[in-house]
Amino acid sequence: MDAGRELISGCLKHDPVAEKKLYDLFSGEMYGVCLRFAGNERDAMDMLQIGFIRVYHNLHQYRFDGQLGGWIKRIILNTAVTYCKRNARYLREVELKESTIDATFSEEMLSILTVTIILDIIQELPVGYRTVFNLYVIDDYSHKEIGAMLGITESTAKSQYHRAKVSLRNRLKALGIDQNSFY
Repeated sequence: MDAGRELISGCLKHDPVAEKKLYDLFSGEMYGVCLRFAGNERDAMDMLQIGFIRVYHNLHQYRFDGQLGGWIKRIILNTAVTYCKRNARYLREVELKESTIDATFSEEMLSILTVTIILDIIQELPVGYRTVFNLYVIDDYSHKEIGAMLGITESTAKSQYHRAKVSLRNRLKALGIDQNSFY
């Protein structure tokens, strides 16, 4: 039996050593996923713990037809979205007309700033903006998919994304970063 199957087999038998090893292998990366959605480290840890409980609970469904890390990330991502939806009065906002939304965010701008600065700025966004921004820009979901995941309309997802960009631009301006060089 290969190491991956052996590890999963141990987890399915509720072996604490195997469960800890699985957690240790993936928790760092998955914490990063949670942190992108959370407003603070405490919420990120809550998302991570809930997510891993779901991973262990559903591990019997893993079919070895893809990367285990990808399967776990999907569960963690869904957990983060669900966590955000539970705190979701933020998502119900006035929709903007589609024509007012610029659907691009400068990749050059993202490449110039460090990951830490970007995460810090993104974490300052209201949770609705942050959730949609992460799903669209970082996780590459369409506005239609985001709407379905969050239980909002596609137009509301676009509106949330647009407002996130405006907020990010304002924050960059406040930091003294010349945005004209990015567009």
